[in-house]
Amino acid sequence: MREQEQPSEPLFALRGVSVRFGGLQALTDVSLQVRPHDLLGLIGPNGAGKTTAFNVLCGFVAPDEGELSFRGEPLPRVRPWKLAEHRIARTLQALGLFDRMTVLENVMVGADVHARAGFWSSLIGGGRSLKDEKALAERAHAVLEELGIVRYAGRLPPSLPYPIRKRVALARALAIEPELLLLDEPASGLSNDEMDELGALIKSLTSRMAVMLVEHHMDLVMSVCDHITVLDFGRVIADGTPEEIRTDPAVLAAYLGEQIEPPQRPEHSAAEVH
Repeated sequence: MREQEQPSEPLFALRGVSVRFGGLQALTDVSLQVRPHDLLGLIGPNGAGKTTAFNVLCGFVAPDEGELSFRGEPLPRVRPWKLAEHRIARTLQALGLFDRMTVLENVMVGADVHARAGFWSSLIGGGRSLKDEKALAERAHAVLEELGIVRYAGRLPPSLPYPIRKRVALARALAIEPELLLLDEPASGLSNDEMDELGALIKSLTSRMAVMLVEHHMDLVMSVCDHITVLDFGRVIADGTPEEIRTDPAVLAAYLGEQIEPPQRPEHSAAEVH
């Protein structure tokens, strides 16, 4: 946890959430919470329900039972395109970058929540003031600089290596200046060194926002998260600190009896739990 005292009220919470797809019970009575400036990890074996839970958080899936709350207030089903209005940002495995926009323009789409005239309206001839345009570009530029990729501002995403495109997607989310950042498998496709850099970056973000991390690289989760919730077959089987989760019998059984190692990776490969 952060060194300062944690408030009792979570910033964002799922309570008793269940989801069914026809005859398939994807989630059953799932509860989790993210406190301000906390870094929550959501983990579980393949098919545990992590993706469904993430999609509920992002508004892609409506729960059949249960509720979501934000800042202590009930949150009716939020649509993905409305997340920014709640100062919630998310990245997806698919990245979702616009191939025919420059890196800077992609990030400006994220920063657009702060502009009085929309980015999209300016593209189709709507009225954006030069002041708004400049402020948007400056905000996007600052985020790219923070992530160390400002030199790619004028490039198109397809011309960039995959790890750089992942940072562009993260920059677009950060441009919203969210209170809550939702990350879906941010370490996929990264080398060990890149994963270490990502872990340090994610950890640093909690000084100004809460983060929820859905990830299967266990060493990354164990090294950066304050709190971890574990799913198996759509149910929460454990909830606690990394130290508690690492030795929890239910967690070890869910991962086929494999011991979860401390956050130390061999140089030649990234440790993963499938």
